[in-house]
Amino acid sequence: MKRTTLFIIALVSSVVIMAKAEVNSRPFTIPAIHEWKGGTGQLQLTSQSRILYADARLRTAAEALARDLKTMGITPSVAEGKKASAADILFIYKPLKKLGDEGYTIDIDKSVRIEGTERGAYHAAQTLLQIGLNLPQGHIADRPDYPLRGLMLDCGRKYIPMDYMRRLVRTMAYYKMNTLEVHLNDKGHAPFFYNDWNQVYSAFRLESEFFPGLTAEDGSYTKDEFRQFILESAAQGVEIIPEIDAPAHSLCFSHYRPSLGSKEFGMDHLELTNPEVIPFIDSIYAEYLGGPNPVFVCPRVHIGTDEYSNKKQEIVELFRSFTDHLIHTVESYGKQAVLWGALTHARGETPVKVDNVLMFDWYNRYAQPDSMYKLGYQLVCIPDRSTYIVPAAGYYFDYLNIPRLYKEFTPANIAGVRFPERDPQIKGGMFAVWNDVIGNGIAIPDIHHRIMPALQVIAEKTWAVDTIRTCDEWQRLATNICEAPGINDLGRYPKGIVLENEKVNPGSSRDIPFIGWPYRVSFDIEAKEEVRGTALFRDDEAEFYLADPATGRLGFIRDGYLFSFKHSLRPGARENIAIEGTNVDTKLYVNGKLVETLSPQLRTFPKDQKYKIVRTLRFPLQRTDATLRSRVTNLKVESK
Repeated sequence: MKRTTLFIIALVSSVVIMAKAEVNSRPFTIPAIHEWKGGTGQLQLTSQSRILYADARLRTAAEALARDLKTMGITPSVAEGKKASAADILFIYKPLKKLGDEGYTIDIDKSVRIEGTERGAYHAAQTLLQIGLNLPQGHIADRPDYPLRGLMLDCGRKYIPMDYMRRLVRTMAYYKMNTLEVHLNDKGHAPFFYNDWNQVYSAFRLESEFFPGLTAEDGSYTKDEFRQFILESAAQGVEIIPEIDAPAHSLCFSHYRPSLGSKEFGMDHLELTNPEVIPFIDSIYAEYLGGPNPVFVCPRVHIGTDEYSNKKQEIVELFRSFTDHLIHTVESYGKQAVLWGALTHARGETPVKVDNVLMFDWYNRYAQPDSMYKLGYQLVCIPDRSTYIVPAAGYYFDYLNIPRLYKEFTPANIAGVRFPERDPQIKGGMFAVWNDVIGNGIAIPDIHHRIMPALQVIAEKTWAVDTIRTCDEWQRLATNICEAPGINDLGRYPKGIVLENEKVNPGSSRDIPFIGWPYRVSFDIEAKEEVRGTALFRDDEAEFYLADPATGRLGFIRDGYLFSFKHSLRPGARENIAIEGTNVDTKLYVNGKLVETLSPQLRTFPKDQKYKIVRTLRFPLQRTDATLRSRVTNLKVESK
């Protein structure tokens, strides 16, 4: 009897120990969850699960979650209701004072209960989506460390299509990034245009009815689509901050009206002594902020004001007056003014409004952070030496240093000037993508490939400053988090064979629109004479030719750039063709032999000015032209 009793005690003890060992660990998400109390079981979401909202204000979040879950293979129903059954998800509207407007709680047991406001509920949904369909039971209480978490995207020097912008916003929302600044006008570097201001590239990306001819011809946004973009983004918790940069970076305005440009400091500077300048810029703001149906239906507008000359004090005073004028102009339309930090560079006596003005602090010599803090500006940390991406430029970063940012970045550390963590005057942190070099071959997939790792780490370090994992562990796990449900702009697939032994027929299509880097695409071909411009493969952004339109050789086009290989198909010949692509170059193999590597190509200008043209290809697969004549077999697509 004693032995039996001891056995039972030992068995119970082992069960207790096992139960303790099986407490669910904190699920990995980006950004990290602040508070997790693990349970001991799992909850599986299925198509029989319902998504319920107890308050109509949370209907949008519930319906968005259902759409996203559909991309993951289940089709839950959505309905108004207050009582959840097993495996249901219930949204409860509840302001959470300790967690703030973006905070939320999730309780996962036999069902899922989410509490928060509209913004908090939407964030909670992203957390569930990142965890997956098999949810560990437990309690989550989450909120951001900083209210502003974002990205600045230069659309002025390079047109960024609206379709991509919308996908980017969805991706940002998935990572709880809540701010996208859209830099709407800018110009190229004069030395790359032989220092001829008439040749230097400039662009203004918005439709203008006040100033016909101002809008860039190589890509722009209509008023209606930009207004709708702001509204759609806001519904996902992402605020769009439009930026009209002046009085520097303003070549588009002096190209449009030459009398506005400065002959002393360069035509990219507006001539601040010219009385026409302020009325002109005021009219620009009136067009997009005024009237019964304004374009900028957002709470904040960025006025630019960076990198103007400070060679003459009288001009500095005019610059300060101009900056103050624009702040008040924006505020007169009910918006908060945002500007680049420049007031250390532009020291002077002329007052510039401080109260309720948001400053992007990017370079200490232009705006010393502690000085701006003492003046009373609200600050955003966006230091150029750690958060600026300038693709293929040879300065700043081509890709951000992710380990360094993960270990060191915090919005409270602005280029070495440290403030108390979570100081209410430090509003948050961002990173930037500047497309400085015009015509350098960089395409949207190249930009996106640079954005994604940066977006992940800045999202992490602005929401949850105190990291809970090692950098190596975090980076390894981060690769398993997708861009967003239903979005795969990276063209990423598990390593190995993606397609194999396929015959490519004229007019055929494939479920896979493209494959991203690194990849290998190969096929056998029995060549026939092809019409120039015949695409063996194409998607909405790129075309791979058997006979390109310019040379009749193998080649590809994407984003307006045409690149040709030194190889032409010979009618009647049988060959094995293979293309290998990385984020650096594109290689052509014929019958197993490397024929050519399209690596970055150097272009040189007078006075030793130079840049490299990137010749990468995110390989298109979606469609084949109906005009294809050659016989193409054994298509094989591999993700490396």
